[in-house]
This record gives sequence, structure tokens and C-alpha cells, in this order.
Amino acid sequence: MRKLIVSEFLTLDGVMQGPGSPDEDREGGFEHGGWQMPYANFDEDQMRIIGEAIAATDAYLFGRKTYEIMAAHWPNQPDTDVFAATLNGRPKYVVSRTLSEPLGWRNSTLIKSDVAQTIRRLKEQPGRNISVLGSGELVQTLIRHDLVDEFSLMVNPLVLGNGKRLFREGLSPKVMRLADSKTSRNGVLMLTYQPVEAAVAGQAR
Repeated sequence: MRKLIVSEFLTLDGVMQGPGSPDEDREGGFEHGGWQMPYANFDEDQMRIIGEAIAATDAYLFGRKTYEIMAAHWPNQPDTDVFAATLNGRPKYVVSRTLSEPLGWRNSTLIKSDVAQTIRRLKEQPGRNISVLGSGELVQTLIRHDLVDEFSLMVNPLVLGNGKRLFREGLSPKVMRLADSKTSRNGVLMLTYQPVEAAVAGQAR
């Protein structure tokens, strides 16, 4: 059974909105887009963790907004870039009620209905990890349906005070197990958490 891993850049106060660029996501009047960029000069530990995550991933899962951002950029990058080669070459699934096709990004499949059941079936297939990048609204669905096996979080030393958070109001309480933790030279915490139920299931496999 595959693990589903949610990978996110976060601030200390849990904001995940718009880390990459000023116009990435201005919903709700968010004016702090691109907040992660001052910390984007990854050190050896960060690059190793990212490399290990790529090596252990054989499929990606996106919500529509993150997918559209990715699909506008990565198909135009050379496959000599390890991130481009991985994202372009491996299967991708995009969850959307509004897209009619997956925008021409190769190896992409559209999920329009029965989202939780479809993802549960993907997890039951043989293979390595399914990684979720960004995709804040989709992640809420995954958490509510207990589909997340692991949270891989890069927590940046920054407080914004507003913005969409990873864990939002209305979610049921979740007990987490800290599976790994490291600190980069630029003060970024690299944390791996597993929901206790998922951690116990993983030990049983």
C-alpha cells in the first residue's frame, strides 16, 4: 500500500498561502505572496531531504490551483533539471470540478468525482509514495477523510499574522507522532509528522 505524503512550506504561525510568488494566491486580500523565497537557498540537509522525497515518489496529487501554476511552468523546463524531469515524467493526478481536461501536461489524469474513494484506490495500488505539493483546499479534504499518512513540513522562521493555514478551523483533533526533525543553517525546521493511526498502520506493514 502506498503512503500519501503532504509536503508544505509553512510559516511559524502555520500559513501555507502563496509561498512562491506575490501573485500566486491573493485570495482574501493576502499581500504576503513570495514569503518563502528569502529561505529558498536550500542547504545540503534540505537538498538531501528533497532528493530522498523525490526518489521515494512515483506519483503526484494536486488541487486545481496548484496544478495550474505547476502546469504553466514545469513543462517548459529542461529535463536536465531533476525537478522538471520528475514532475514531467511521473504520473500526476489533479482534483477539480471545473477543469474539463488536464491542460496538456503529460502523464496527467483528471479526478472529477468520488475524490476520497478514488484517492483511496490509488493508495491501495502497489508502488511508492504519492506526494501532495501545496494544494491547500485539497489537503483539507484529505485530512477530513484520514487519507494522509505523513506531513513533511518546512517551517520557515517567519510570522505573517494572516493567510490560509494548513490546519484550519473545523477539523477534528489529530494526534501526531514526530517521525523526524532537522534544522537548516537558515533556521528552517524540517519536520516529519505522522498521524498516530497512520504511524501504527505503517509499523504493522
